[in-house]
Amino acid sequence: MRIYTRLGDAGETSLYTPKGVPQRLPKDHARVEAYGTIDELNAIVGRARAELPADDPSQEILRFVQHRLFHAGYDISTMPQDGVAPTALRAEDTKRLEAEIDRLQAALPPLKQFILPSGGSTAAALHVARTVARRAERRVVGLADAETNPEVLRFLNRLSDLLFVLARDASHRLGGGEETVDWQV
Repeated sequence: MRIYTRLGDAGETSLYTPKGVPQRLPKDHARVEAYGTIDELNAIVGRARAELPADDPSQEILRFVQHRLFHAGYDISTMPQDGVAPTALRAEDTKRLEAEIDRLQAALPPLKQFILPSGGSTAAALHVARTVARRAERRVVGLADAETNPEVLRFLNRLSDLLFVLARDASHRLGGGEETVDWQV
């Protein structure tokens, strides 16, 4: 399989269409920007995973997240069939994120102040992933219509919360600590 096709050299790309009729869009189209940001997020989550030992308890949920981000990218990059959006990402995927958030938060000290995105290399990598998750969410909001799986937006919203809690967990478990924000209004 060749990696390059030369089909995108003029600034357009093809969306996947289940019926096999290619749909070409400019590479700066909102749909392409949305699934491109989801792809970027997936790579950054992979980078955060690389900071963790292979047997770290966060590996399992982050692996799950990466697989589901691929599903989210599919949902955004695939043209709807007969006005119906693809739905590879499901409500139970978002519910799993919620369960993980609840489980992790129960073991963390209560958050009483804003914290800086720091706390060691793993926590910092998870904070970067969190901010890209928020950007991906903003890109998908621009597509929120009948042709977009609404679960993608819910999943990304919950994912940024999960990444925040995972960053806090990494700060505490791996010894980075949390630095609160010193600010006055």
